[in-house]
Amino acid sequence: MENIQLTGTGPGIQTPGADARTPGRLQASLLVAGSCMPVLGAVLLAPILPTLNQAFADTPGVAILVPLTLTLPALFVALFSPLAGYVADRVGRKQLLVFAMLAYAAFGTAPLWLDTLESIAVSRVGVGIAEAAIMTCCTTLITDYYAGEQRNKYLGLQTMVSALAATAFFALGGALGSISWRTPFWLYAVSAVIVIPMIFKLWEPAKSQRTTAARTPVPWRQIGAPAAVTLFGGIVFYALIVHLPYVITGLGVADAALIGLAAAIASLATAAGAISFRFLAKLGTRSLLALAFGLAAVGLSLVSVAGTVPLAIAGAVVASAGTGVLLPTLLTWAVNGLEFQQRGRGTGIWTGTLFIGQFLTPIVLGAAAAAAGSLSLALGGLGIACAVALFAVLVRGPRMMPVFD
Repeated sequence: MENIQLTGTGPGIQTPGADARTPGRLQASLLVAGSCMPVLGAVLLAPILPTLNQAFADTPGVAILVPLTLTLPALFVALFSPLAGYVADRVGRKQLLVFAMLAYAAFGTAPLWLDTLESIAVSRVGVGIAEAAIMTCCTTLITDYYAGEQRNKYLGLQTMVSALAATAFFALGGALGSISWRTPFWLYAVSAVIVIPMIFKLWEPAKSQRTTAARTPVPWRQIGAPAAVTLFGGIVFYALIVHLPYVITGLGVADAALIGLAAAIASLATAAGAISFRFLAKLGTRSLLALAFGLAAVGLSLVSVAGTVPLAIAGAVVASAGTGVLLPTLLTWAVNGLEFQQRGRGTGIWTGTLFIGQFLTPIVLGAAAAAAGSLSLALGGLGIACAVALFAVLVRGPRMMPVFD
């Protein structure tokens, strides 16, 4: 690949026509908090799926509709993120973000009053579309507001906080679900609280350039490779998030607390990998991708051959540390060098491919497990695929350095 001259907007770097205010930690905190909303949508309902099966046992197709309540948002994030990026470039990031946060609260809490499983499934479609806009706008605004080491810091923080939030939301979902299957849906109202400071403390970074967005094409030669790798990276990232509990159960563990502890340890490893991105960014995209896929290959291989719980957890820690590095590396590779007018669409395309990977993860690994005869062999096959990706990165990987302007 060609070496790319990187540009960006951040503290002390003002795009022509941009707001003169300087973003700080408050803006970053709001955007990182907003980025947790898709995580909330992905994991909050997992603990109450059996309860939903019981509550709607008389509904035709309940065996399909209940899992769909969990996975539909991810599918619609994947489908609508590119459109959200186009709207963000054309209309403005903040305006779309505020509207999406309010829509998220409305659709997310709708099951508190809905009485049919079909209507709940439809409300989850609305949640997914809102999540597409939230994730795209929050990530785009981080890349708009910050540059250099600050951008790397907050992109790493975004992944770290999301990983920790997944653990917290899973626990909250289980605790609230013990009260009633409806109770966890109250947590979706948090977006209506977060949006209030967003209205007053966020701003459009370059209002005067939005009118040219439609005439500025997306550089597919630049965004295509990161998007393709992100599709595979999304499967790698979510593989153990989805399947580690099954691995631990397959080793003879029935204690839900121990299974939850294993998932929490893996989440902490993801967070540690994300934190390290800020300090490792100077190594460059190729080296970071090689590190991430290498750790994932080793970790997944360990999990696949583990005969004991400690070895499985050790493998999950290694793999999760790699995926913690992987996500901010892929995002930085995708968006660095994009002009302001392209950044919303570029981020939307990247977000869409990541969530396609999330949606495909149980399908791909489920099919692989059926073909290979066990989930362990399927995870081992994914580890081999990561090793192949590592080799491909070393042979023809990008030479672009993360932004330090």
